[in-house]
Amino acid sequence: MLGDPIAHSLSPVLHRVGYAELGLDWTYDAHRVPAGGLESFVAGLGPEWRGLSLTMPLKREALALVDRLTDRARLAGAVNTLVLGGDEGERVGDNTDLPGAAAAIRERTTMPLASATILGGGATASSIGLALVDLGVRSVELLVRDEARAGETLEVLRAHPAGIEVRTGVLDATDRVTADIVVSTIPADAQTPELVARCDDVPVVFEALYDPWPTPLAASAADRTLVGGLDLLVHQAVMQFDLFTGLRAPLEAMRQAGRRALAERSAG
Repeated sequence: MLGDPIAHSLSPVLHRVGYAELGLDWTYDAHRVPAGGLESFVAGLGPEWRGLSLTMPLKREALALVDRLTDRARLAGAVNTLVLGGDEGERVGDNTDLPGAAAAIRERTTMPLASATILGGGATASSIGLALVDLGVRSVELLVRDEARAGETLEVLRAHPAGIEVRTGVLDATDRVTADIVVSTIPADAQTPELVARCDDVPVVFEALYDPWPTPLAASAADRTLVGGLDLLVHQAVMQFDLFTGLRAPLEAMRQAGRRALAERSAG
């Protein structure tokens, strides 16, 4: 697992439990790699490496380092999974955030979704936004503080062949959020009481964070459908596991390991 910051990541816990469940003598570790450092890290890898999980700020940096992109990674303009050692040692860039987000949502609700509001405009917003389009959403609003910083996400969503409506709004405005689902990709400390209250009428809440938990938005959704960051993490990790090993990942064992790890953090 590569990124910066990285110490908080539960990915090593999930993957290691998966390996143990299937009797694989594999290792999975977290490495802090800041922006601009991915190329040199990848260049130093030996043939025993099967893949890399990538988080911010490396998801878009990886695009220039692969031999082949999957359709979903190309669509997202971001790589969260780098599969190594394929045909003739090629590097394949994939994005399991898209199907992982869709699976996480559909595990919690079968409600038809036509409209979405996403808090934030970074790479995670791009991936979850595209997943929502796959689930039938045709109207997406990004609430951001600086539209210029959401430019890549706006471009990605507007380029989707479904021809969806994409617009922006102001994160600290006062109008109520009216959508079938609200997705938060912003830090917990940016979820002000005013912002949370704006989202009170939305029936489905997707909180992309899993630590700290619950976030203010997640805590407000006790009587609504809540999709959590751990749901997303587990589903995308299961798909990464399959890509790295060629084996079916033990989803429930990995989910329970994630829950235990979060409970231990809270107790500590």
